[in-house]
Amino acid sequence: MSRFCCVLRDGAFSMVSMAADRASGHTISSEPNVGANQALAAMRTMMSKLKLTVNENKTRVCCLPEEKFDFLGYTFGRCYSMRRGRVYVGTAPSNTRVQRICRTISDETGRDTVRLDPKTMVEKLNRMLIGWANYFCLGSVSKAYRAVDIHARRRLRRWLCDKHNEPRPGYKRFPEASLHSVFGLVQLPHRTASLPWARA
Repeated sequence: MSRFCCVLRDGAFSMVSMAADRASGHTISSEPNVGANQALAAMRTMMSKLKLTVNENKTRVCCLPEEKFDFLGYTFGRCYSMRRGRVYVGTAPSNTRVQRICRTISDETGRDTVRLDPKTMVEKLNRMLIGWANYFCLGSVSKAYRAVDIHARRRLRRWLCDKHNEPRPGYKRFPEASLHSVFGLVQLPHRTASLPWARA
């Protein structure tokens, strides 16, 4: 899938994702109907020249910041900065994508995988977590990182209990700190300090 952003005047613009011969997108305006209709029309014209069919069921006009919309795995809309005490329009990983990675982690740590050794399992989880975080590194990511981090710890601890016939939940034998310091599970919240916008 490729992506395309068409910026137009009057504070309105179109964001389009394209796959094969179809395209879908959102036309965004800071004020209702100001420039939005022109942006939408321009996007349709441009897609027509590219011989792409606009998926009308997935294309709509949004008014920010009152509304939110999902695009390429991110939710665009009103965000809150607790550190700076202000409201702004930004992005965050969508709930759908957070739930999807959590389901994948659950699938990879099922009882049918206890034959693996802990090192192999943790390496697999780390690749999955780091790959996900490398894509979802823009905007407000801390909340999503914490949710995925908690789920990954819970599933790894449960997997270790099953592997070693340890009664669940196994907090005493496999405390949170040991999952990272002993087994080497990555901690996504620690990655936010190295993100470009964190140093800006």
